[in-house]
Amino acid sequence: MLDYLPAPTAPPTERVVRSVALLERRGFAVSPARLATMCLGGPVSEPDVRWAAAAEGLEIVDGLVVTPSSAARAGAISSRARGHAAHAGAYIAMTQRFVRTLVSFAPFIRSVWIAGSLASGGFRESDDVDLNLVVDDGHRHLAYVAVNVLGLAHAMAHRNKPVDDLTRRPVAPRLMTANLILESSQLAPLARTDEGMAFELLVSEPVFGADVFERIIAGNPALLEHFPQLANKRAPHAIEVAPSRRLPRWLFPAIADGAARGLGKAAWRYMQWTRRRHPEALARVAFVRRTMRPYTLFDDGDEEGAS
Repeated sequence: MLDYLPAPTAPPTERVVRSVALLERRGFAVSPARLATMCLGGPVSEPDVRWAAAAEGLEIVDGLVVTPSSAARAGAISSRARGHAAHAGAYIAMTQRFVRTLVSFAPFIRSVWIAGSLASGGFRESDDVDLNLVVDDGHRHLAYVAVNVLGLAHAMAHRNKPVDDLTRRPVAPRLMTANLILESSQLAPLARTDEGMAFELLVSEPVFGADVFERIIAGNPALLEHFPQLANKRAPHAIEVAPSRRLPRWLFPAIADGAARGLGKAAWRYMQWTRRRHPEALARVAFVRRTMRPYTLFDDGDEEGAS
């Protein structure tokens, strides 16, 4: 927890409207009670949320605060929330086991956080698990390859897992995905401290290296201007891995990152090729890529991504 006094913010009504818009851009919505706790600019009361909804033309559909343009999707989003309640616990435990293996094999990984639907509350069994990572300088592509190689080995034990157009693979389902990979030198300051990046950190759930996560918040106070809640963020799912259980770092010199980049990019292009008949899946990947810039891997100016 950090000592932080929030700066003056916009009126609650405006902040509620902007929060709903931010959530909508990411494809989900939350209840009035949850929106009150995660509101842009700091928590507000649930009555404030309901007042803003009534005053600004928002709607509460299936228990979710949405804009009129998203009202038709509220049922599907609500269904996701119910699925999350049923399956999230098992997948968080699975992710903890995977991360323990990952950081033991890849000692250059400093921190891992759950992101995406498993962190935000909309996970369903056909989803993959998005992971954000912090790694030693010069090891981003090595980390990407490590997540994918170990992720494939892990997925072999879960070949009967439900899949969709994003998670379907020829051999085994896509189960663990590198969403955002930051190098240690990129943390202070972050190139981005906008509300989108602040929100990404707010909904992320640290699994390993919670101290690194805390240093990111402490070293980028502008993030707290968007979401003061970050000052009190906890890590209930964090695990510890003893240094003695990790491989020595000298096995993975930074010079190997170039070869890893070539291998990772080839694998990425292949996965995009397998999605060529699924425009919704390609569009989703392109959206995630845009939200992660300038940190995306394989950023050659086209519509690739690093998911």
